[in-house]
Amino acid sequence: MLTKRLIACFDIINDRVTKNVKFQGEPVDIAAADTLAATMYASQIDELMLCDINAGNEKRGINLNIIKKVAAHVFIPFGVGGGISGISSMFDALKSGAEKISLDSLAVRNPEIISEGAKAFGAQCIVLHIRAKKNDLMPSGYEVYTDGAKTPTNLDVITWAIKGESLGAGEICVTSIDREGTFQGYDICLMKKIESAVRTPLIACGGAGKPEHLLELFTKTQVQAAIISSMLYSPLLKENYTVKSLKQFLSENGVPMRL
Repeated sequence: MLTKRLIACFDIINDRVTKNVKFQGEPVDIAAADTLAATMYASQIDELMLCDINAGNEKRGINLNIIKKVAAHVFIPFGVGGGISGISSMFDALKSGAEKISLDSLAVRNPEIISEGAKAFGAQCIVLHIRAKKNDLMPSGYEVYTDGAKTPTNLDVITWAIKGESLGAGEICVTSIDREGTFQGYDICLMKKIESAVRTPLIACGGAGKPEHLLELFTKTQVQAAIISSMLYSPLLKENYTVKSLKQFLSENGVPMRL
């Protein structure tokens, strides 16, 4: 049986990890990205994801320096997103130490970049990141957003997930904009809808606030991995948890984990 994975996703501004609620308001500063990466690695996190969240708005490439710094501290898989403009920037990120490329807004505007990336580097390197928000006018009830969850696309989440899979995405990370930073639990309905439409491994993001939220996700869906950033280090949460305690809780409740 495949073990489930716990992932810490860093929203990075000026080399520092930040957090906010529903992608709105002033972000809260957490720590230097490379320092926090080293801490997460020591705590036995399974994987990291680094998102250079201002790269697109600032019309610049991804910060290769921070990728190199993180790569010097961790020896687990980590992906990067933000500031990716094409095959060349993907190559630069992978050469700097990343193992996966997360495609978000760029993929919506140029879907063929998914197949180009998968062909160049292998599907295992390409993660399609879908930011989803409830919209009853969409067939699935969810709409895809881009530009840091700021821009509606009139694109249905299920339609986009199916297309992303057909183009060669090796994983699909789904962020619930409505749940992000709320600590109210993952959007199980959203994840079940997507898993019924695609066979690509899924990562759930947005809403984790206590161990029971992870247990619900892993027992009610077939999702392979969960992003748990706020649970580990957000000052907005009353109680933070350790990776070890979360894995132990899940294992004791029948969820296969790498201990």
